[in-house]
Amino acid sequence: MSFASTPVTRTLVLGLVTASVAASLFDVKHYFYISVSTHILQYRQTWRTLIWQLCYTNSSEVLVAAMALYNLRVVEQQWGSRKYASFILVSGLLTSLIPPIVLTAIIRPLSWGVIDFLPAGPTPIIFAILAQYYAMIPHIYQYKVALTTGAPTSNDDGAALSFSDKSTKYLMALQLALFQWPGSLLGAGVGWLVGQAWRSELLPGALTQWRVPGWVVGLRGQKSSDRFEGMRRRLESEGASTGTASGAHPQTGTDANRRRTMGQQLMDEVRGAF
Repeated sequence: MSFASTPVTRTLVLGLVTASVAASLFDVKHYFYISVSTHILQYRQTWRTLIWQLCYTNSSEVLVAAMALYNLRVVEQQWGSRKYASFILVSGLLTSLIPPIVLTAIIRPLSWGVIDFLPAGPTPIIFAILAQYYAMIPHIYQYKVALTTGAPTSNDDGAALSFSDKSTKYLMALQLALFQWPGSLLGAGVGWLVGQAWRSELLPGALTQWRVPGWVVGLRGQKSSDRFEGMRRRLESEGASTGTASGAHPQTGTDANRRRTMGQQLMDEVRGAF
């Protein structure tokens, strides 16, 4: 029930939890975060830009991120697993490279070396998914939380905060962005911008139109159009056989059934029964 029709989300959640636990057990968490002055400028460990989103380094972030991915699974249900997996790979590649470059070339020099740290974890990917959720999924209901005590009056509308059923998803993602700020906030902002750029088709067409092979998400090689075409042919053949049984010409039975009114078709069925 929880991960129905969302194999990509299930893989992301299980992979994130497994990688984070493994990094803690094998004491390799120090390989996943990025310190620009030490890892990039001094030791030239540019390979960290490709792995820093594979896991989190503390259990609180793992829990919140797993819950966020689970709550955003509706995007995969709307898009389909193949498009969703393609989006995850493209946005994952872009968000792995852009934040370290921005931090190294712009933010660190402007902050005189104070902002130097990029925490581990796929927060940018989650915010890229959140951008799609924000644009695609409408809210179902809204509610207000009063900021004053006492009986509500018509004048209290301004002293209340408005929320919707989507607010918990946003607050959960905001918590991820603030866990280890300003580095986590930078990753969240870049992820949101990448998600919006994908949706607005500002990225190169080769990135937005590329799709992973069908076998990656469990498709057996049969295209959806082929399946629908086979279904259409079976329905037409069944309609033709029904028309033949009711006395219509075998070649024009389906068309005749379409032209006859519902009352005429019902009378034909009654005659056939007797």
